[in-house]
Amino acid sequence: QVQLVESGGGLVQAGGSLRLSCAASLRTDRNYVMAWFRQAPGKEREFVSAISWGGRTANYADSVKGRFTISRDSAKNTVYLQINSLKAEDTAVYYCAAARIARLATNVDGYDYWGQGTKVTVSS
Repeated sequence: QVQLVESGGGLVQAGGSLRLSCAASLRTDRNYVMAWFRQAPGKEREFVSAISWGGRTANYADSVKGRFTISRDSAKNTVYLQINSLKAEDTAVYYCAAARIARLATNVDGYDYWGQGTKVTVSS
């Protein structure tokens, strides 16, 4: 049983900040890579960030590097995405994903489990 539930989305002005959360229920006998993807209307789902099961390694898409920060709280079984300096192009539904993989995949097919998504809207 693996369940992912995102929260924290909302309407924010350009230049503002937002923190997304992903509450994860994962199997105890496996290690999981956790990631964030996003999908804007009319566009394909794209990679945002990923973090190793131990939280020691992270990867970011070039479009968000320097503005987004992924983190993991093992005690709370929660993954976060801190979003700063929001731009209009950041508007999308953000999805939490998990995979039983050793490397930080950037493709949708690399992940096995998905949450329902949380919407982020950036206004100007």
